[in-house]
Amino acid sequence: MSEPTPLPYAGIRVIEFTHMVMGPTCGMLLADLGAEVIKVEPIEGDNTRRLLGSGAGFFPMFNRNKKSIALDLKQPEGVEAALKLIATADIVSENFKPGTMKKLGLDYDSLKALNPGLVYVSHKGFLPGPYDHRTALDEVVQMMGGLAYMTGRQGDPLRAGTSVNDIMGGMFGAIGAMAALRQRELTGKGCEVQAALFENNVFLVAQHMMQFAATGRAADPMPSRISAWAVYDVFTVKDGEQIFLAAVSDKQWAIFCKAFGLAEMLADPRLKTNNDRVLAREWMMPILRSHLAGRSAAELSAVFEANELPFAPITRPHDLFDDPHLNATGGLAPIRMNDGSTSKVPLMPFTLDGARPGIRLQPPLLGEHTDALLAEIGYSAADIAALKTQNITHGD
Repeated sequence: MSEPTPLPYAGIRVIEFTHMVMGPTCGMLLADLGAEVIKVEPIEGDNTRRLLGSGAGFFPMFNRNKKSIALDLKQPEGVEAALKLIATADIVSENFKPGTMKKLGLDYDSLKALNPGLVYVSHKGFLPGPYDHRTALDEVVQMMGGLAYMTGRQGDPLRAGTSVNDIMGGMFGAIGAMAALRQRELTGKGCEVQAALFENNVFLVAQHMMQFAATGRAADPMPSRISAWAVYDVFTVKDGEQIFLAAVSDKQWAIFCKAFGLAEMLADPRLKTNNDRVLAREWMMPILRSHLAGRSAAELSAVFEANELPFAPITRPHDLFDDPHLNATGGLAPIRMNDGSTSKVPLMPFTLDGARPGIRLQPPLLGEHTDALLAEIGYSAADIAALKTQNITHGD
């Protein structure tokens, strides 16, 4: 039997000083791909462990496949231990306010002398410039970066329904780290990588910027936009159910009309092409809505699926735990929650040799790996006990 193929970043060590979503996402991606990711937490633990409401799932979602060491970085002995860990690392990742790591002597300029091959990833609100002193949040940059305007209705800006900039910003941090590791292979030197929420958001709305550049017309918010496709809508059908239905080409329009007995509309010269139908939406869509209103969402789904037409049920996030496709394809894996219970969590949305990168380590308990990691960098059992007595470290 052949040995399993090593994950691509096996052997890479990452020390992360992160919390919340953006920084932890970067570390999670590298960890899922095989890196040893060591999360440095304060003695009381990452505050993300204690969030309620919309943040209650942050820690188990973004901290799998990591180890935890608890250090008090306000004390010199804690910083000393962190520096000894960093001396063994390939990557340092952080997402604290500008200046925080410099005060601790853990900024890139300080560390590159200790470890010239180090890749240092900073996750910030803004790249260096006039805004870089501001405090940013995902929602802040969605508002100032055009995404909330595009998501909401006219006059009613609305943030997207997930932490899009935090998650994608962390992804770009990881991509930057991967690029820097490749550059190190070529030059022998590390470098600093910076990823930022605002610039990430601008990248997301760039298609709307370029629409203006191409047409001279400002993009309308998504709820009131002129769609590029004639049938591309949510329909309310039997018993008040809702379903998204689409026919985005002339071929799909013909299939749609034949499947639902709309021969007259298929023959109507005013509806011949997709662009014709886009211009006719004002009178065409009420006819389609009325024609489909008496059918159930399940019936419409069956017809659309049988005819290879695009459709989607309107699904709530928690319904996805029972999604038959996700469960049949191994897209969900068991995860330990903050209270010790077990749930399922989505894995990375791609495969390597047909398999999704899985979970090797459950989200760590606070300081779960402190003793082993300190011993590895030269601390004796007595040294570790002394650090615990002084409340400089914490471990199980």
